[in-house]
Amino acid sequence: MAKKPKTAEEKNYKVIAENRRARYDYAIEDDIECGVVLEGSEVKSMRVGQTNIAESYAAVEDGELWLVNSYVAPYKQAVMFGHEEKRRRKLMVSRKELSRLWQATSRKGMTLVPLVMYFNHVGRVKIKIGVAKGKKNHDKRATEAKRDWGRQKQRLLKEG
Repeated sequence: MAKKPKTAEEKNYKVIAENRRARYDYAIEDDIECGVVLEGSEVKSMRVGQTNIAESYAAVEDGELWLVNSYVAPYKQAVMFGHEEKRRRKLMVSRKELSRLWQATSRKGMTLVPLVMYFNHVGRVKIKIGVAKGKKNHDKRATEAKRDWGRQKQRLLKEG
């Protein structure tokens, strides 16, 4: 069978960094797509794939949304106009979404966890932020047991 050709939207979409541990450590209740304010050397470094959002988080401070502690490796060709590796990066959301996120973090005790950073179909860097609540150890064990049972069930159905 021949593969169907990719559309323009599918060609440009590329995952830069993913926080796989977030779904294990947190119960994600909602997610939101945000734009990221970046410098040129950061975008070039991201295209090479030298980014990490595993230890980062988002915070609402002074009426703005910030991505804190995300790592973007320095771009070697940008000697004069480089960037700081772990600087705070501003995230762009609507005022309505910002107020909803602020309420969730301050009143409900939720956490804003970055889930995935990617280039969208237009070629712009976007980040998906999850509104999450931390899981306890027994919740994590229950999730693992459920996942294991699902795998066993699939094997049994495959064999039988």
